[in-house]
Formats: sequence, structure tokens, C-alpha cells
Amino acid sequence: MALFCSKPARSKLGLVVVTIVFLLGSGPFVGVANAAELQPRSLTMGNNNAGATDVDYRLQFKFPNNATVGSIRLMFCDDSALLGTSCNPPAGFDATNVSITLELGAVGFSVHPSSTANEIVLGRPPAPVSAGTTGVYDFTLITNPANPGPMYARVLTYPTSDGTGAYTDGGGLALYITNNATVTAEVPPYLLFCVGESIANFDCNTATEAFTDLGILTTTVTSAAQSQIVIATNAENGYSMWAIGGTMTSGSNSIAAMSAGGASVKGTAQFGFNLVSNTSPVVGQGPTGPGAGAPTGPYAVPNVFRYNSGDILATSPVPDDYRKYTVSYIVNIPANQPGGVYSTTLTYITLANF
Repeated sequence: MALFCSKPARSKLGLVVVTIVFLLGSGPFVGVANAAELQPRSLTMGNNNAGATDVDYRLQFKFPNNATVGSIRLMFCDDSALLGTSCNPPAGFDATNVSITLELGAVGFSVHPSSTANEIVLGRPPAPVSAGTTGVYDFTLITNPANPGPMYARVLTYPTSDGTGAYTDGGGLALYITNNATVTAEVPPYLLFCVGESIANFDCNTATEAFTDLGILTTTVTSAAQSQIVIATNAENGYSMWAIGGTMTSGSNSIAAMSAGGASVKGTAQFGFNLVSNTSPVVGQGPTGPGAGAPTGPYAVPNVFRYNSGDILATSPVPDDYRKYTVSYIVNIPANQPGGVYSTTLTYITLANF
């Protein structure tokens, strides 16, 4: 979601850019022209205990387009599932001795020598794959991360046989490592999460590009914009959604985030949002759809806006049907706000609750 704002301060044009990135079920990732998502996709574990050895994993996804496929790269990270960002290997995770025990759909792969402790590269002579083909790949002899908590994965397909060059299609996944679970843990069988400037009904295929022009920032008008998020899951204990990132900055200048929460006040430095319908300013709407998920705490109060990185924004304690949230952003500036290009990156994350 890109929000553009400008402020005519001492003949300088200010610009605000807000980019919203989401984790699962997201739209196209930046960096590769014409790349599509591998969806539906899942990654399951035979044992989700921290430090477990000789663990079996299953990767499954559907190829979205007719394409030449020579390799598949599966990356494991402890910081993010977002394609095109840095990947920090999970502490203790080790796929050095991995072997592939089953392959269905697109076949003929073997573990490529370029694989590392946290990256599994499957290679074969490049061959065509038809759109809609479901690939299933079972791995064994993997060691889980040493510490409990979320672990992320990224899966990418390439036309080359060794995972080099530009990838064709990709997607992100999330898992959870625990110390005390004794049952099989996996990415929930069904988790949908998408974002756009607008989404018709609850169809993620209709999500428009998240890009909005807020116009000119002044001290007398509150600038406002919105984006929409759709979530659905059949995870036993529902889901949680949160956001991370900083407030808007331009060099050393910034617009203060509303960390304590409060009403919109023109002429002051404010950046915040909520997930309900507001009258001051008039923006947003409450959650819609048959699901039971709801905004949390101050993000559920009309005309009260807030932002702290890491705040839980919405949750459902049970399996939830389609639920659409509208995130309403506001920006206010004081008369002495320096002109400049202001920007921030907000990353929205949804994780199923086991």
C-alpha cells in the first residue's frame, strides 16, 4: 500500500510514501517482472519440537502458469517470509544432510550441490510444467531450529537447473517451533491473507494495487486514506494479525507516531490508524463478513488512532470464515513540519494460532 502526501512548506513539495507488505496469501512480490504466486501452498513438519533431528518436511504448491522449470529453492529464515528481503538462517536449523523421499506432479529433481544449511535447492534438466500442476516434495534428515517461536520459509521456482538467475514464481510460508507439542505441527490446511487498496466482496483476486495519493498536507486538514485486508483460516485457535515498522521520516525529520493513541488533532504531528468506521475524519468501516475476528484494544475505538510497531491489530480465537478489515490511516502536521519526502514501510503479518 503506497500512500502519497505532500506539504507546501516554504516552497518545498513534501511526499509521503507508505508501503504495506503482507505475509501469507499476498499479491505479487517486488523484484521480478510477471512473477506469480505459488498458491495454494503449504509446508508441514513431522515434528515441530525445537532441536528435533531427522525431521520430515512436506512442501506442496500449485504451479500458476505454463513455464519451464529447472529448479526449486526452499529457503528457511528466522526474520521474514517476504521475497526480495534478507534471510537470516534460524539458529540451529540444519538441512545439510537433507534428502528427497517423494516427488509428485513436476518430478525428476534431486538435491543440488549448491544447497546450504538453510536453503534446499532441487535441480533437474529444465522441462515444461503446465499451469495448475500440483508439486509435492517430501524431505527427511532436517534438524529443527534450536529455539521455539515462528520460523519462515520462501519457495521459488527457476527456469535454470541450479536455482540461479531470476526466479519465475514464488511465495512465503510460516511455521511455529515449540518446546512442548508432541503432535504433528504444520502450516494450517487453510490460511488466506491478502491486502489491497480495495477488495471486492472477499475475493483476493480482485485486490487492487495498494497505492493511494493523499494530496497536499496542511495544518488545517487531516489527510486520510485506507487499505483493506481479508483473512480466513480453519486453524483450531484462529489467528493473530500485527504490524511492524516505523513512523514516516524524511532524513532526520519525522512525523510522530500516535503511540499512546488519541483523537485526530489538526496542526499537530500525528501518524496513526485504526480498523473501524470513523467520523472525525470520515474514513474507514468496521469489519465485514461472516467471520468472528475483531480489532483489538484501541484499534477498535472509533475516532481514536494509534500506532506502535508490533501491536496486535486483530484476532480470532476460533477458526474464522472470510473477514474483511479496513485499515484507516490519518496524517496531521504542525506548521513547522519541515518539507521533504517522508516514507515508512509497514509489514503486516498474520500467523495461525495452534
